[in-house]
Amino acid sequence: MITFSAADLSVALRTGTVLDDVSFKAKAGELVGIIGPNGAGKSTLLRAMAGLQSHLGKADWNDHPVNKTAAAARARLIAYMPQEPPLHWAIPCREVVLLGRLPHHGQFAGPSRADRDAAEDAMSQMDVLDFADRPFDTLSGGEQARVLVARMLAQGAPAILADEPINGLDPAHQIGLMETFQSIARTGRLVCVSLHDLTLAGRWCDRLLLLEGGRLVCDSTPGQAFNSGVIEKVYGIDTRVIHLAERPTIVPCSVKQRPEPNTIRPDNK
Repeated sequence: MITFSAADLSVALRTGTVLDDVSFKAKAGELVGIIGPNGAGKSTLLRAMAGLQSHLGKADWNDHPVNKTAAAARARLIAYMPQEPPLHWAIPCREVVLLGRLPHHGQFAGPSRADRDAAEDAMSQMDVLDFADRPFDTLSGGEQARVLVARMLAQGAPAILADEPINGLDPAHQIGLMETFQSIARTGRLVCVSLHDLTLAGRWCDRLLLLEGGRLVCDSTPGQAFNSGVIEKVYGIDTRVIHLAERPTIVPCSVKQRPEPNTIRPDNK
């Protein structure tokens, strides 16, 4: 069973402290949403969890420090999708998705039948089978995003870390992706996604980690977070809580105060 544990996890850059003493635990079977205003530290947290960002404190997978785990072992353990700019790869989308299988067969061995089946299944989940033979650089931004998610899913890792994966997707594919993430979590894997859409976060996530200025200010179920007033305080908005399919969902209604534009806290605070 895959588990992640952070204790006093901190990241400091030359501009200041980006993550400040973040502590939480997550386990297999959970879909965890990481939310917070722009610059709150969401991407930095995911990069630290993936072993791609130097940090202080503890970031352990199955009680083993991620920064002491070999890159090849991390690639089999964690499927990580960053916020990526548009890619200009003039190669078929099927080959892009098959890149997710590299940790399982090596760079020069070539994909096996199992690798190709995993890639096809991932493309089916993301509704991109029709694009399989099209060059990646001929797709729209939203179509490219779905192919890149399929590449991540094809990796088959027990942990998925996705940084704003719904960006560029239309509403139908946003919902479809959240359904996919929830289904994957229910098979006994751990899924952590950063989101700006609070409505999707409330409807699909089991837990929400709310960051503000690099600090973890809330770690709870959506219902607890949405009814505590902390969302309104951190985002500076008025909201309304409704229920869809027996799940609490928050609807942002209006701005009541502008959040501070600089969310990176200087070291000399």
